Amino acid sequence: MATSPIAPSPVGIPRSRVRQLMAASVGNLVEWYDWYAYSFLTVFFAKQIFPATGNALVPLLSSFAIFAVGFFMRPLGGLLVGAFADRFGRKAAMTFTILLMGAGSLLLAITPTYAAAGVLAPIILTLARLIQGLSVGGEFAAATTFLVESAPPGRRGLFSSFQYVSTTLGQLLASGLAAVLAATLGTAAMDDYGWRIPFLVGALLSLVGLWIRRGAEETSTVAEDIRQGRAERPRMFEFLLHYPAKAAMIVGITVAGTVSYYTWTTFLPTYAQLSVKFDASESLTIGTISLVFFMVLQPLLGMLSDKIGRKPMLITFGLAFTLLPVPLLATLSNSFASLLFVQCLGMVFLGCFTSVSAAVNSELFPTRVRAAGAGFPYSLTVAIFGGTAPLIGTALKDAEMVHLFPWYVSVLALISTLVYVFALKETKDQPLA
Repeated sequence: MATSPIAPSPVGIPRSRVRQLMAASVGNLVEWYDWYAYSFLTVFFAKQIFPATGNALVPLLSSFAIFAVGFFMRPLGGLLVGAFADRFGRKAAMTFTILLMGAGSLLLAITPTYAAAGVLAPIILTLARLIQGLSVGGEFAAATTFLVESAPPGRRGLFSSFQYVSTTLGQLLASGLAAVLAATLGTAAMDDYGWRIPFLVGALLSLVGLWIRRGAEETSTVAEDIRQGRAERPRMFEFLLHYPAKAAMIVGITVAGTVSYYTWTTFLPTYAQLSVKFDASESLTIGTISLVFFMVLQPLLGMLSDKIGRKPMLITFGLAFTLLPVPLLATLSNSFASLLFVQCLGMVFLGCFTSVSAAVNSELFPTRVRAAGAGFPYSLTVAIFGGTAPLIGTALKDAEMVHLFPWYVSVLALISTLVYVFALKETKDQPLA
């Protein structure tokens, strides 16, 4: 006899948690390397893909607009791939997402220039980002639940932190390769052909990630229960019908985290270039150093959350990003030390969010709808507030109001802080349902 449509299924215990950690982390690294390469290379390829205008900011704005468009595929990926992961397993879903990301990266590598193909060039670029957006949204839904479900009791915060260890390492590789290429090839060569190299590397790395993920063990028995007739197949929006408050909670938790994350790890070098005329190649170098620091923090803060809880970590993050963005960004100058200090200090507090977000999101939902329930509202919020952060910052610069951008970050952080303080319950000691 079939179980209730909202009844939880038991979580399988993997034989090797280290192998599980590697399978999720290495594949996730490749996914995010491919995703972030675009943002770091935008300043080089924008003029190649979009028609020249009298305003040098227009091609940059256009490329950031497509960066934002890619984000709007992420909720669809979170929903579709999340539902797939809940029905057929996390491993099958992670195989699909990494193949999809590799295809998108290859398409970016061979995108023709506007001079060669006209309007077809930005169309191909947009298609590639749509494919990557679908993949990234699905990757979060499948890989984060896989990580948290693989964790032993009392270590979900630590395992959760590897979501951003691998994400940051992928971002680090993307920014590091961009910095090395910019320093060795020079601006003219980067504008001409150099920007294509990291995308080609990403396509090849996707095959490596696919091979590593073949050795992963499934963490959820829901798919097997469905095949054996012991459970009904979860409906696509079942998480929303049965857990609407928890879906809304994820939106509130994520708003501050996503705008702060994309501001500090992705847009800040560009913001420094736009606001204080910081050198482009030097800002990439500082971004690389800061990302190493940020990556090392993740497991330390994840372990701390297993001791003191998720809620204190999130409140610390929320208060810091409510109070600090305006004075911190006001201190920016065109000196190396200034940008490094601002970026690293922000990352200390940002780590209080990133190290626990996967655990908090996964702990809110039962196994049966965990991937879709955590993946869709998270990806929707990231699309609205994270993906648009570089576009909003650049548009404010174009309107000569770039000084308002830090206030935008602070207001969103205040909203999430209220959620952390008044609505969020501690989840670290709750068993996964």
